[in-house]
Amino acid sequence: MAQTDMDSGEDGGGGGEPEVIAKASVLGGFTESTEIRALISSLPVVHESIVTLESAIERFLVIMDRYQEQPHLLDPHLEWMLNLLLELIRSEQSPPLLVHLGFKFLYIISKVRGYKIFMQLFPHEVADVQPVLDLLCRQDPRDPETWETRYMLLLWLSMTCLIPFDLSRLDGHLTSDPSQTREPIMDRILAVAKSYLMVTDKSRDAASVLVSKFVTRPDVKLKRLGDFLDWSLTTISQASDQTMGGTVILDGALQSLCYHGTSVCVCSSAPVVLQCLDQCHVAESSQAMLRKLGVKLVQRLGLTFLKPRLAKWRYQRGSRSLAANLSLSQSGSTVKAVSPDMETQSQEEDYDIPEEVENVIEQLLGGLKDKETIVRWSAAKGIGRVTGRLPRELADEVVGSVLDCFSFQETDNAWHGGCLALAELGRRGLLVPSRLPDVVPLILKALVYDEKRGACSVGSNVRDAACYVCWAFARAYEPTELKPFVTQIACALVITAVFDRNVNCRRAASGTFPYGIDIVVAADYFAVGNLNNCYLSISVYIASFPEYTRPMIDHLVAMKINHWDGVIRQLATKALHNLTPQAPDYMSTTVMPQLLPIALGIDLHSRHGAILASAEISHALYKLANQNNSCVLSVSCLCPVCVLSVSCLCRGFGGELMRPAVCSLIENMSVSKMPFKDDPVITGWQWLIDDTLKSLHLISPGPRDGIKEAAVSALAALCEQYYQPQPGMADPQMQEVLVSQYIAGLKSTEVLTRCGSALALGSLPRFMIHGKLHQVLYTCYQREVCFTEARRDAAKAMAQVCVTAGVSAQGGSDSVVCEGNVSAVYRALLDCMTDYTLDSRGDVGAWVREAAMTSLMEVTLCVVGTAPQLLSPGLVNGMMCSLAQQSAEKIDRYRAHAGSVFVRLLHSNNPAVPHIPHREELLAIFPTEGAEGLNWNAPSQAFPHITQLLRLPQYQYHTLLGLTVSVGGLTESTVRVCSPVSLCVCGVCCSCSSVSVYMCLCVYFLLWCVCCSVPVARCQWCLQLCVCSSVSVALCL
Repeated sequence: MAQTDMDSGEDGGGGGEPEVIAKASVLGGFTESTEIRALISSLPVVHESIVTLESAIERFLVIMDRYQEQPHLLDPHLEWMLNLLLELIRSEQSPPLLVHLGFKFLYIISKVRGYKIFMQLFPHEVADVQPVLDLLCRQDPRDPETWETRYMLLLWLSMTCLIPFDLSRLDGHLTSDPSQTREPIMDRILAVAKSYLMVTDKSRDAASVLVSKFVTRPDVKLKRLGDFLDWSLTTISQASDQTMGGTVILDGALQSLCYHGTSVCVCSSAPVVLQCLDQCHVAESSQAMLRKLGVKLVQRLGLTFLKPRLAKWRYQRGSRSLAANLSLSQSGSTVKAVSPDMETQSQEEDYDIPEEVENVIEQLLGGLKDKETIVRWSAAKGIGRVTGRLPRELADEVVGSVLDCFSFQETDNAWHGGCLALAELGRRGLLVPSRLPDVVPLILKALVYDEKRGACSVGSNVRDAACYVCWAFARAYEPTELKPFVTQIACALVITAVFDRNVNCRRAASGTFPYGIDIVVAADYFAVGNLNNCYLSISVYIASFPEYTRPMIDHLVAMKINHWDGVIRQLATKALHNLTPQAPDYMSTTVMPQLLPIALGIDLHSRHGAILASAEISHALYKLANQNNSCVLSVSCLCPVCVLSVSCLCRGFGGELMRPAVCSLIENMSVSKMPFKDDPVITGWQWLIDDTLKSLHLISPGPRDGIKEAAVSALAALCEQYYQPQPGMADPQMQEVLVSQYIAGLKSTEVLTRCGSALALGSLPRFMIHGKLHQVLYTCYQREVCFTEARRDAAKAMAQVCVTAGVSAQGGSDSVVCEGNVSAVYRALLDCMTDYTLDSRGDVGAWVREAAMTSLMEVTLCVVGTAPQLLSPGLVNGMMCSLAQQSAEKIDRYRAHAGSVFVRLLHSNNPAVPHIPHREELLAIFPTEGAEGLNWNAPSQAFPHITQLLRLPQYQYHTLLGLTVSVGGLTESTVRVCSPVSLCVCGVCCSCSSVSVYMCLCVYFLLWCVCCSVPVARCQWCLQLCVCSSVSVALCL
């Protein structure tokens, strides 16, 4: 097989962007023909064993499935494959199983290539009619194992029915022998077809093909068509779609009438068939397939009422002759759209339209509003076909009826069906250019159609179909016809390609626009697949073209900041921040005045999005003004939204949504240095932050962390801007109030209030904790075991306070980290490293240990960078040993975190961490080159390195303790990897002079007992430890 793969290459470090990952398979030909020939030839042998039979079928399926996308490559080989399989089928020595196997292989081939192409290769001589019919009559219609045989025989029989002879000639002398009754072949075929129209398997589809071929024969049409129509209509009238059997019968009967050949034959009976469909209410069936077949049959019947012609009034773009187009392109001239002569047009349209056509069109228009896509798509195609045979006036009325689907009183189904119908009409030239001013505004609305339904929205299919309409119009009309609408359509498509929530709509809309090449390169099929990339990167590039800047901003303000999806609202506000430099004046004079009334409105989503947008745009305008040394935004226009942050309803319904939005507003206003100092609004902002941190226990767990982080960030920005009368000096009153308030919060009975107060203390600027450091650090040390979350956040806050305060060897302990308090900080953090608290949630102490590890790293790097002499050997030894113990942790996440912190401190050289025990040996175990690629999450990679620490006396105890916990863990992968290395500890320890052989044996057998889950009291090997029956293995260690 000739296969070409286009895989993305690795970034070679040349600074270029990595290629988009894409893979395409292009087959050059049917290269497995030899293997297929051998497989087919081996069927008489392999069918005797179920194992070899299934293997052969599976291999044949695998080979054929590779050609699903390029089935034409099989065409040169179809004939010899068919002949080989028919030879097995026709052989008298072939058992029934081999015959069914041959038909199964034929079905696989027809499935790949398509039955319409493959069935034409069946032999259809006169001599084939009787054998095929006899073989089909011998089949059991209810056998589920041989449906492929029946399916292929029906297709074969439908080909043999095309012989150009009267079927009565094949009957011979039916009455030659009075003792025998022979049925005519015509009746036999019709009876077989009727019987298979009622089965539940795929043979029903083949039977409908047989009927369409059979009843179009002149002799059958003359003798049996009326009876067959009576049978079909009676079956449809008597069957009910409320039962499974009735649904199958209706499906078969409708399929038999839907095919084009059958529809032409029933032309004279079309009114009767249409009346029967109306009486049976097929369009109201609960089965989507039946409704689709009903619509399909109605449009076929509608075509029989009208003359088979092409409308002379239709819009024709250029010439339909390829040779004419090529010759004109070489000469440099263009082909103008064809406009028919009005006199000829009136002559062509001078004929009566049957009344039934109105009923047909009405049913097709109803099908456009069906709840299933397959029905709407079939109805849209029917509208296009029937309209193409109508006079211009009537066709224009049909177009008007289609446009009525685009009403906001209609459902999304009607909008989708209307888009499909417009695309079909435009593609066929039936939507004349004079209608474009009415159609284009509706398509623009469809491109942004989005309606909320419960917890989700509908409309993605409408937007996708609207993109299809734009595609059809671009290929149906001359550029001069679309020129007045190009800008509107291009802006709408660009907005859909960048800002649509659905990835399929974004990809459908990425087409050709003004500056099309540049935009398509940036917003190609793969680039628009990432929503964040679309909003934050691609939108900025496209907005650099002036045609799209304001439409994109207007769309975000009008449609996206009030979107029902919170993620879309947040992305929209960030996109507005990024787009502000493209149109700062428009943002400040037009967009901001639009946002402020929305921010004061009653709709929750709109208010939330407007506040976030106001904050982001204000910050962007400040940065832009700071760069240009100018004032872009007037402070007076922000007063209403600032007052809103005080008066907004942040409790009850909507409070969880509004609190982080207002906190974001406070942060952005503070960072933007808005002149609100000593303004009453600052008091309201501070109240909101404090109330949020005190009310965390009233907030649901989902958004709680986000609200807490937003409040803490807002507090830091607010203090930095408004509580600093002079640089580096805090407002004494606010300093005392805030520090005392948060210290009191650390003693609250609510654990979440403690968490919020701890994080608030950690976020305070340096001037706010100056002179209060000792008090803050002492209070942050949480000793209560029951408040696990508070201990975790207190450990984080302790490191943040130390880093913020700074380090000075000669400073005061109430202002900086110095010799007087550094030991207390390390003791508190090392104490957090021993937290193994368990509750119903599991090892919750791991949260505290993880925070302590991070805090130790941050404090150590800060101290080392300023005053490394503050670190004593004892502090560093305790820290590294605790990290080594956590590096042998059984939980992958915390082991990986501990290992990364351990290696980071070991390799720190700017300057290096002093007094690390066995530094040289550790660098040999964790070299700089290999440590970066070490996957600490994988036990098989981590533990071989960790166990090497057992050779180092300073790390033996803590490493053994960590390995003991891991061996006793519940994670199978950790135990499997950790147990062998733990059992090797005896040999490791024996090489160490400081540990006796006796203790090594004790440790060995203790670990063996843990691995085997043997209680220590029952261990017959470790007799010296049997007295410790009431002590756990870990304590014995």
